[in-house]
Parts: sequence; C-alpha cells; structure tokens
Amino acid sequence: MIWPPESWEPLVWSVIGVVIGFWMVGAYNRLMRLRNQLGVAWAQIDALLMRREEALTQMIAALREPLVDESGALDALAAAQIHVHASADGVRQKPESADATRAFAATLGPWASAFSRVTALVEQRPQVHQAESVATPRAELTESQARWPFARQAFNDAVQAYNAAAAQWPTRLLARLFSFRAASPL
Repeated sequence: MIWPPESWEPLVWSVIGVVIGFWMVGAYNRLMRLRNQLGVAWAQIDALLMRREEALTQMIAALREPLVDESGALDALAAAQIHVHASADGVRQKPESADATRAFAATLGPWASAFSRVTALVEQRPQVHQAESVATPRAELTESQARWPFARQAFNDAVQAYNAAAAQWPTRLLARLFSFRAASPL
C-alpha cells in the first residue's frame, strides 16, 4: 500500500525543496527582467546621446571658420564630447554597473560647461547665430537637451526598481549568490 506513507518527513522536505526552487527561479527571473529594463532605459539615453553627438559634430565643423579665434573653446567641447562618448560605451555594455554609470555622470559636468561656453560665443555673434549651418544643429541639440531629463528619469526609475528588488529579503541572498550588484542612478 502506497498511501498513506509511513513517514511524512521525506514528502514534506521534498515539497519544501520544490517551493524554494520555484521561488529561486522566480526571484532570479524578476531580477533579470529588472536588469534588462535598465538596458532598455539606457537605450533611450543612448539614442539621445547619438543624436546629440551627430548634431554637435556638425555644429563644431560649421563653427571652425567663423570662430577661428575661439578654437580653444571648440576643442574643449570636442574633447568633452569624446569623454562622454567613451564613458557612455562603458554604460552601454553594462547599464547595471554603478562604476560605469558614475564615470558617465562625471563627464556630463565638463561637457555642459564647454557646451555653455560655445553657446555663449555663438549667441554673441549674430552672423554666426543666424547661419543655417549653425542653426540646424543647434535646434537638434536643443531638442535632444529638452528630452534628456525624461530619459534620465526613466533610467533612474529603472535603477530604483532594480535596487529595491535586489535589496528585498530574502531576494538579497539570491542577489549576492548571482552577483546582482546595486546600480547607480544618473
């Protein structure tokens, strides 16, 4: 006779093991889904960065001749853009990496400073400011800058959801086991 078993203990331990196994799979999948959402949120920022880089390259090329006496400011902006691009590559490869995100965020300040300087120089010279070769990239830069806070907030929201899930008990035990590290917001 198979039922009732003589000892309930092996059956109880089997059920507990199955429940823990299903929980682990579910928690792991949840953390992976949230980590993938970080990548999706970063893709929005990355698209804006690519548009900004393209417009900035056009604008710097158009400004080389009329602002020949201010080539230092243009070179500083180009160098800052190179640093932003390089640090964005690090985040693109691993959006959940706190170090890569912090390195990217650190490049935004110098870029904004250099961009403000060039913008001020352009606005001081009406003939340069009104030129079509400068106005079109500036309009593209203005549009991408207007979208930036929304993309940044979406990324920060994804980071917050991921970090909250990884910090919950008992999921944090699983997070440590599978090396789910805390992400950093922008």
